[in-house]
Amino acid sequence: MERGESVGDTPRPWQSYHTVYTNAKAGMDGVDKEKVQRIVYEMSKGSKYFENEERKEAFIGQKIENIRAQCEKLSEIDKSHFQRVADKRIIELEATRDLSRIWLHVDMDAFYAAVETLDSPSLRGKPMAVGSMSMISTANYEARRFGVRAAMPGFIARKLCPELIFIPTDFKKYTYYSGLTRKVFQKYDPNFVACSLDEAYLDITDACKERGISSGEIAEELRTSIYEETGLTCSAGIAPNRLLAKVCSDINKPNGQFVLPNDRMAVMTFISSLPIRKIGGIGKVTEHILRDCLGIYTCEHMLQKSALLCALFSRSSADFFLCVGLGIGKTDTPEAKLRKSISNERTFSATSDEGFLYQKLDMLSTDMQNECLRGRTLTLKLKTASFEVRTRAVTLQNYIFSREDILKHASKLLKAELPISLRLIGLRVSHFNEDKMGSPFDAKQKTLAEFINESGKHVVDSSSFGLSSICDDHFKIGTATGLPIDNHETQSHDSREPSNCNQLSDCNQSEKFGGNSLDTVNKRANSMDDETASSSNLKEESLWVDEYKCSLCGIELPPSFVDERQEHFDFHLAERLQKEESGSEPRIVPKPRTGNRNKQKKHKPSPEDIKHLPIDVFFVKRNHQNL
Repeated sequence: MERGESVGDTPRPWQSYHTVYTNAKAGMDGVDKEKVQRIVYEMSKGSKYFENEERKEAFIGQKIENIRAQCEKLSEIDKSHFQRVADKRIIELEATRDLSRIWLHVDMDAFYAAVETLDSPSLRGKPMAVGSMSMISTANYEARRFGVRAAMPGFIARKLCPELIFIPTDFKKYTYYSGLTRKVFQKYDPNFVACSLDEAYLDITDACKERGISSGEIAEELRTSIYEETGLTCSAGIAPNRLLAKVCSDINKPNGQFVLPNDRMAVMTFISSLPIRKIGGIGKVTEHILRDCLGIYTCEHMLQKSALLCALFSRSSADFFLCVGLGIGKTDTPEAKLRKSISNERTFSATSDEGFLYQKLDMLSTDMQNECLRGRTLTLKLKTASFEVRTRAVTLQNYIFSREDILKHASKLLKAELPISLRLIGLRVSHFNEDKMGSPFDAKQKTLAEFINESGKHVVDSSSFGLSSICDDHFKIGTATGLPIDNHETQSHDSREPSNCNQLSDCNQSEKFGGNSLDTVNKRANSMDDETASSSNLKEESLWVDEYKCSLCGIELPPSFVDERQEHFDFHLAERLQKEESGSEPRIVPKPRTGNRNKQKKHKPSPEDIKHLPIDVFFVKRNHQNL
């Protein structure tokens, strides 16, 4: 991280020290930004946090240099090609623009601080923050004028504002008031989307039509209802989609609203001069990369640099950036999704006291038990005194939910890391006892282990068991990809899913076992020796179509990106090998006999005796007396 910036003869290294604390937030207009930067720099310098920020800054710098190097490799022909790709994609995205819906984003004003002020009126007009000297959850608008904000350590906030009052968090209180606001939301949109305790999205299209009033009047009425119900103020943003509605709600904070008409020209005018950091999903790292590599500062620049975005980023990332430049966002009501995991964590001053760490673990285990969710996978999250984040996980045979079980397994994970100095401990429980469709777990359904144990007692015909419909694909778990910004080494794993474009799995080949099925299985097993040779033939295939597009997954890479193309090819090659290995049937190797050779054994049905092999042929019997 460069620290040599100066004005005149006075060095000012803090000017290049950009942290989350120095970014403007609602209510921070007029704050002396350089003063805040200087104090944050001086208070952080030499700390473990400072060292960690330097490491992250170095990583971002290296990433920026790599992208710059890729930019330099692009020839004029490449740029022309990707400009055509971008222009075509912009037309396709423009066709998806929906101006028929009206979305309203509600954001409570300094929610935690406002609730505490409501509970203690003596705090009104005084700079106050909810949190502690370790970390602040939020600050009221009086404190924000000094540069104090959420996610800032309390000791830095106290330096910025010596009169700052700290109030401990009380989430039961905040949850209660959040419930009151949601009762109001439900009157305008029964399917509103709650993003957190203090903000929500509402589709007010039907409410406007049914009552024959404008979106601005609906917003004004809703905000008045919330104030009458709770005594708290909120801000609102109205726009044709959720992406823009969230931006609009921040414009006239606190206790205000902003309406963006459902008109394409109005949207394009609004988005043109909007800084990219105002967009949800574009954080500090993404902003630095777009700004320092491509010179993108506003949303309008996204369209001006569309060719470079399509050339340097994955399809999903490029589409997101182009949608931002067009002001296009989601307009459909999100479907309710079942919870996949639940987590809880605690931050504290760095310590290596094992008794204290186990006490925190006990508290987290109790919190997890209160959620009454049964899961099989337990993940322990640790943040060391040097801000290094570690995760350790264990998947259990049985579902657990009690404090005792969670604590027992979490303690084992923690013990493996001791001795260690920590500043954060977190627990996550996942892999809940629900099937793939989200329906409740059927306790009457037998597990595979139970079925195997009983297989010696009953001969099961594979056709009645549905063997022909079973393949590895039924047991794959999909992973959601997050937004943004990775180079092409990882872009191959995004939403395009190359594995779906090149179906190499031989799963269907194992659907039917005829009379010669054992021979078929053995032939397939013997053919495994030829896998390397068959896979190597992939190089001889025409992988790149029109010199740019991968014929397997559709990703486009310029011919000059030699290293990136090689990595992309290696990915497909490894994928093919993995598919072929997972798709091959197992070779059945006879088990050597032990004990008395003359001992009579029950006759095992052979392939010639029956049309299908019984499923128990493929499993090792646990109890030979059942044979």
